[in-house]
Amino acid sequence: MNLQEQIALVEKLRKQLKKVLDPELNINVVDLGLIYDISLLEENMAEITMTLTTPGCPLHDSIVGGVKHCVLELDEIEKVNVQLVWEPAWTPDRMSEDGLRAIGR
Repeated sequence: MNLQEQIALVEKLRKQLKKVLDPELNINVVDLGLIYDISLLEENMAEITMTLTTPGCPLHDSIVGGVKHCVLELDEIEKVNVQLVWEPAWTPDRMSEDGLRAIGR
């Protein structure tokens, strides 16, 4: 896969991840700013580095599972690794303009 194909696949993954909603806020994980990085480790393997709004988030398993499931729906991806990180900590400053509009800012 050449560089342009890799870039296109990462953008396709980002778009796909917009299907995953934070159930409490009803905002997708991309616009909420929870997705920190999307990497292609091998041709058919993606790694998603993400966080949650708080370390004690009661919907941790639901959101991380939703990310995994959503990514694996793409024909180009056979394996996904989700790295959950707490540094840097999530803040509302990480939200996209669409995410901010969704909460009325």
